[in-house]
Amino acid sequence: MSDALLIIDGRVMAHGLDASTSEADQTIDLAGAFVMPAFADGHAHPLFAGREAQGPKVNGLQSVAEIVAEVKRFADANPNSKWIIGGAYEAAIVERGDFDAHWLDEAVSDRPVVLHAVDHHTIWVNSKALEIADLTSSTKDPDGGTIARRDDRSPKGTLREPAAMDLITKLAAERTLQDELAAIAWASDQNLAAGVTCSMDAWVEDGMTEIYVEAAKTGNLKVDMNLTFLAQPQKWRSRVDYYKQMRAQVEALPTDAGLTARSVKFICDGALSAGTAAVLQPYLDDPTSKGLLIWSDTEIIEAATTFDREGLQLHIHAIGDAAVRQALDAIEAVIASNPSWDRRPVITHAQLIDPVDLPRFAGLGVIANFQPLWTYLDPMNKDLILPRIGEARNNQQYQLRKVIDSGARISFGSDWPITDFTPLVALAVPVHRQSPDQQPPEGWSIEQAITIEEAMHFYTAAVAHQLFREADYGTLEVGKIADFIILDRNPLQTNPHEVREINVLATYRRGRKVLPS
Repeated sequence: MSDALLIIDGRVMAHGLDASTSEADQTIDLAGAFVMPAFADGHAHPLFAGREAQGPKVNGLQSVAEIVAEVKRFADANPNSKWIIGGAYEAAIVERGDFDAHWLDEAVSDRPVVLHAVDHHTIWVNSKALEIADLTSSTKDPDGGTIARRDDRSPKGTLREPAAMDLITKLAAERTLQDELAAIAWASDQNLAAGVTCSMDAWVEDGMTEIYVEAAKTGNLKVDMNLTFLAQPQKWRSRVDYYKQMRAQVEALPTDAGLTARSVKFICDGALSAGTAAVLQPYLDDPTSKGLLIWSDTEIIEAATTFDREGLQLHIHAIGDAAVRQALDAIEAVIASNPSWDRRPVITHAQLIDPVDLPRFAGLGVIANFQPLWTYLDPMNKDLILPRIGEARNNQQYQLRKVIDSGARISFGSDWPITDFTPLVALAVPVHRQSPDQQPPEGWSIEQAITIEEAMHFYTAAVAHQLFREADYGTLEVGKIADFIILDRNPLQTNPHEVREINVLATYRRGRKVLPS
């Protein structure tokens, strides 16, 4: 703790008495406000969030009628839009999350409509989109994806996992570069308002690196960003050289551009809410299913070994306990095969971890990247996940305390736009593990609760370490870059349920106030 901070050329140069007695060009009296390092986001999709913001706003709507009305409003206001793409709707408002194309047809029937669900492993489309993609009763489910169907086997309008979603999304009209730059600028402004100055895009497909490079050159990228290239089964081999070229473009930028490309993303499974997360024991609502393992064991090991050898950090999406085990097995195989280096592998989400696998996180040096806002019984958990996996398994999700006690590292990420990007909204949820109306009274699996100090660390210094940026970010030690925020209250002295009400008064990036401007 310190009561004064000296900043010179964008870096912290002194604390306390040394800072307050130094001659400075400008002195700012914060009148007792609380200063802490700026937040960093260890798993997000800011470009996707910016794109969604340019479409119908269906996030938070609680009925099909409300969503359809918003889609119609947007379509009427944008008659020249060839495709209507938006998100993110709450899948739990419909039983099993299977939405019908005919409902969207009531709003728009002459243009394709694609809405992303909040889990972003599911899309809901209208009949025009199904028609353009030529999806019929004879269309087979692609490997690693599913198409919800009517009784006559015709597509209903809900598609799950990238392999199925891509059948439609790949046909969407191309976005302009100006659209993309505007999306990144908007996302950057949202981050800064929330006190986030360093983030990562955890899903970078073909063409997205070029957009980020241009955004960095033009000033539309206003936060530091690490890019995570997407590796997909069967396609990854053709991307090895391309990703090397993209990484070289990023590394050619000036160091103050704030853009890095150090990671590669693997998606091992889907989502528990959709019944596509890979689990060791069958789903209760479908005893024939254990979800989807998107990669074969052999191929993920080969791909992970190849990208690790290129010096890319492994960032692996694994939600079910079977997927977590596959991810750990792949990392273990990589470590055994490749030369040693400071690889810092990440398993993100890690909602279900089998007790046998828990010690392997620390043993293999794996960072568990959790989404703190998910650590309470939200509607998706209660209405979609609980019926599928039962109370015992449901209560074993997000074992933060066990992971900490095992000696493994934890970092936090928002998974924006799947959920809120605001760290202060999520920060204390794993502390009380309750809903905003403080349910359940005892907290959900409260034995897995953490402290507010730990939560602040996981959303700052721990993410800086995950992103190989601990020399510059995460704390306000002397010599580090002066990225910090000013809050109207101290989270350490605030009731955990009131932390979400704390306001960011100002955000500083490299010693310069960027919010308010």
